[in-house]
Amino acid sequence: MARGASYGGHPRQKLDVYAPSQGEAGEWPVLAFFYGGAWNSGRRADYGWAARALAAQGFLVVVPDYRLYPEVRYPAFLEDAALAVRWTTEHAAALGGDPARLSLAGHSAGAYIAAMLALDPSWLASAGVAPGAVKAFAGLSGPYAFLPLDGPITTRTFGHVENLPATQPTSFARADAPAAFLATGEGDTTVRPRNTRKLAKALREAGATVEEQVYPGLDHAAPLLALSRSFRRKAPVLVRVTDFLKVQTG
Repeated sequence: MARGASYGGHPRQKLDVYAPSQGEAGEWPVLAFFYGGAWNSGRRADYGWAARALAAQGFLVVVPDYRLYPEVRYPAFLEDAALAVRWTTEHAAALGGDPARLSLAGHSAGAYIAAMLALDPSWLASAGVAPGAVKAFAGLSGPYAFLPLDGPITTRTFGHVENLPATQPTSFARADAPAAFLATGEGDTTVRPRNTRKLAKALREAGATVEEQVYPGLDHAAPLLALSRSFRRKAPVLVRVTDFLKVQTG
């Protein structure tokens, strides 16, 4: 529907939009999807298959690129993602989506981005997004609680930050947080399942709405791959995510 739309002036600040083939335009729920890649790799063009799978479930799907390490470190990719969400809220209606039904989703580093934008209101506020715009988010295989920094990826990305707790999604669990769907594979050795468990626990204890799924036998990539037609038999991730987000966004 839209390819290479600019949400900022940097070459990486572009996004693609995928629309459903069915349903009533103007009523589609809107989903901004952030891909992973350790905050140092990834291209939106490589995730068209995931966007099409989500769009086929009735969502207007926006997939942004964002700046990466080593050009930038935290928090530049969050600032980019927030600008992409602002673009989404401003253009969704013209593209057939309902901006009042906005949710975020992501895998791995992208799940971190989705969680931080959903839970720490300062990022979207700084980008000019109205409070409460995001109704729900879904995180697949996300890093949400990774202190102390003990690996090369998190150290290079976050090691310069003085207030490290402020980089953790678990620090922003609150009762009025957007509803969260959190899924991981039990066999994930890249981002340990304890990240999902800790964030789910923090949100539940705060009084927020959260659905937690830990899939036996799945590794780090599998919850994302399960969106594809060839891997859907491995776990019902696509149906669980989209059903959850539709309910939570009205």
